[in-house]
Amino acid sequence: MDPEGPNGEAAPETQVSSETSAAKAEPPPDPLEQARQEAARYKDQLLRTAADFDNFRKRSRREQADAEKKARDDLLRELLPVFDNLERAMTSTEKATDVQSVAEGVRMVIRQFTDTLSKLGVERVTTVGVAFDPSLHEAIQHLETEEHPPGTVAAEIQGGYRAGDRLIRPALVVVAKAKS
Repeated sequence: MDPEGPNGEAAPETQVSSETSAAKAEPPPDPLEQARQEAARYKDQLLRTAADFDNFRKRSRREQADAEKKARDDLLRELLPVFDNLERAMTSTEKATDVQSVAEGVRMVIRQFTDTLSKLGVERVTTVGVAFDPSLHEAIQHLETEEHPPGTVAAEIQGGYRAGDRLIRPALVVVAKAKS
């Protein structure tokens, strides 16, 4: 067989043998260099993941702050009409000659405020006549009385409020105890 083809090129057998000898001449890959390349790749992935997490954390904080601002604005939007009516009541007290009409105006504003709280899901904690509950009430005094059974709330000093299952503020109460 002729080692050269019609165009003067090496025959395919010769090419295969020269490629095989070139592959044999090439040294095997260095495991240390491969490990370095893999470590560099992992380091790059780690830096990208850390940057992504940092961006996520910043975005989450910003979204939380925005949600808090929106909630505060919504709450104020609900309460401002009550404040407006309090200002009107104050203005009318300066001109009023009848105390009864001023008291009725204040009662109307309190009713509006209570309705607004109810609309926001806030309710007043029941107190007088119910059994003392340390999860809802804060006892500030004991009172010897026969009017209420021992361990029940005899008087409310300051109202307590809750929103759903969450206590916003405990009621300050006086708890009845048996006369000695």
